[in-house]
Amino acid sequence: MVLKEKIVKYFEGKVVRKDLTSKIKGNAVVPTYVLEYLLGQYCAVDDQAIIEEGIEKVKDIIKNNYVHRSESEVVKANIRDKQSYKIIDKVNVSLNDRANIYEAELANLGVRNIQISDNIVMQNQKLLSGSGVWCIVNMGYSHEEDIKVRWLIEDVKPIQVSNISVPEYLEARKNFTTDEWIDLLMHSIGLNPEFFNKRGKLIQLSRLITHVENNYNFIELGPKGTGKSHIFSELSPHGVLVSGGDVSKARLFVNNTGNKIGLVGYWDVIALDEFEQDKGSKKVDGDLVKILQNYMANQSFNRGKETYQATASLAYVGNTKHTVPYMLKNSHLFESIPEGYIKGAFLDRMHIYIPGWEVRILKNSVFSTEFGFIVDYMAEILKELRKSDYSGILDQYVELDGSLSQRDKTAIRKTFSGLMKLIYPHKEITETELLELLDFAMEGRKRVKDQLYIIDETFRTEPVNFEYTIKSSGIKVSPETLEKLNYQTEIKAKQLEITENIVIENTNEVQNKNVTETTKIQLTPHQTIIKDNQTGISYKNLFATYLKGANKITIQDPYIRLPYQFKNLLEFCVMLSSNKELEEEIDLEIVTWNTEEYLQDSTTYLEEIQESVQEIGIHLSYRFENLHDRSIIADNRWKITLGRGLDIFEKSENRFSVADIEQTRRKCKSCEITYLRF
Repeated sequence: MVLKEKIVKYFEGKVVRKDLTSKIKGNAVVPTYVLEYLLGQYCAVDDQAIIEEGIEKVKDIIKNNYVHRSESEVVKANIRDKQSYKIIDKVNVSLNDRANIYEAELANLGVRNIQISDNIVMQNQKLLSGSGVWCIVNMGYSHEEDIKVRWLIEDVKPIQVSNISVPEYLEARKNFTTDEWIDLLMHSIGLNPEFFNKRGKLIQLSRLITHVENNYNFIELGPKGTGKSHIFSELSPHGVLVSGGDVSKARLFVNNTGNKIGLVGYWDVIALDEFEQDKGSKKVDGDLVKILQNYMANQSFNRGKETYQATASLAYVGNTKHTVPYMLKNSHLFESIPEGYIKGAFLDRMHIYIPGWEVRILKNSVFSTEFGFIVDYMAEILKELRKSDYSGILDQYVELDGSLSQRDKTAIRKTFSGLMKLIYPHKEITETELLELLDFAMEGRKRVKDQLYIIDETFRTEPVNFEYTIKSSGIKVSPETLEKLNYQTEIKAKQLEITENIVIENTNEVQNKNVTETTKIQLTPHQTIIKDNQTGISYKNLFATYLKGANKITIQDPYIRLPYQFKNLLEFCVMLSSNKELEEEIDLEIVTWNTEEYLQDSTTYLEEIQESVQEIGIHLSYRFENLHDRSIIADNRWKITLGRGLDIFEKSENRFSVADIEQTRRKCKSCEITYLRF
């Protein structure tokens, strides 16, 4: 059964085709969850005729009931004429303490001071949050004389799914493999999983941890256009996105005038958007930073004489100003946030730092056109799962290093718990799968701690080891941040290039014999693990030294099938040519396979490469054999086993990319490479 069939079978009525939203949205500035709520009423099936009919119904509702600001006077006229009229608008309620009544404001309709019953407000207290709630509102109109406000609110229904069943959701999860479930979640947030590797998917889904974990502190900094704020503004009625420059103590926590609770009292997730330092921006309120700092650590805050508790998670999203190598060399990875927040005590509260620079800029082709959860259904499930703690599962498999501070451990455990709820909510997980989540969680916290060592010298006095021990084997594992691995790999590659140049230059001079000997590289059997999105890797720094001096080489790789994979093979041949003496020749045998319908194409491509590399001293031969193992075997007695064959690089989606010219700039796919001496 293909994934789409599974989704529709096990979640009928709870999923919708994701491309339908853009078809009906038009110019309506309305969140995705509002549109998908309506689509879920009419289009949650895999029947094209019903879908088309449902789309028309939803379009009619948007046309006739959604209030466009530019057409608000027309809607007002309809309400006046019909005296009872249903609209879709954002509703915000406040208490008029002088008149001792609640009053509503409808954002798009452009009317305020409408009296609303205490009963409606008490049943929907989020209306008081100050940021408004999208609702279906039954509006009335009074023609009575001597009335201050003629608009009447007869009924309010916040747009959200009802009657969700978490046990039913957990049971249905068991029918999906891990990869299928992750892809379903990717479709649900509107993205096509085919365009993302495993790490890329985890980065995207990690933004949802704030929705599934109480009091979770999240930060993501990266380039513009990568969709950092999308999940916080569009995908849940329980989250609110506010401008980082517009937040205040009163708005976030408590307004002492009237003792009115702020956003943290009403929302599960508060995201501070555009959280970066701009020229001319107003100075950060030091008291606000202190209150945030206390709340992020203790889930409580003080305003006046009162202490308040809240469970809202905080997300900080902003843009970076420089490249990662620049920041690592010249400053730190928090350099772009407002200066008032660059304090060790504040940043130490962050549970995870997501590397937004790894996220590709979102283009139309990246968005999903398949079935995913109605986002409001998913939002309600995640809200229910906030009540559970999955971190205890970790203790069954690993022991975290004792040097880690309590904040480090809390951060790691909360991130792990959140990822578990998202991907393995039914709690069925293998050790390998668990370690994958743990590595991601530890890396996200280590990214924070590494920068704290730079920003605040007090953290350097008590360094910690981001390490854990696997209980089943006793093996110690030390996850590292990818940017540090990339940076170190590039430095080593440059050093190797310089070393080789020294050898070449000095072997031409008799007096430099000792230099040649001291710069000779020692080769030993070992294993190299490459992570998703890692850079600084090339065929030269992986294979050149191990294939030096070989005259006969066999590449066994069953998956040289697509044009870019044949291009990889050509680049491997070029590497071999530059690795040998000019007059030397190498016999290179390719053992590969393809499906019958593409065998002729493969033969054509291989013959073209065969002819091309002949002139650079590579005698290429090939044969087709139905096999699975991938390796390079050379007559200098080195065998290199390849987890992915030569296909270690992510395929470029751009026509003009620096990475197409220089391998070390390409992002890699996760794989293992083992070097053996025989």
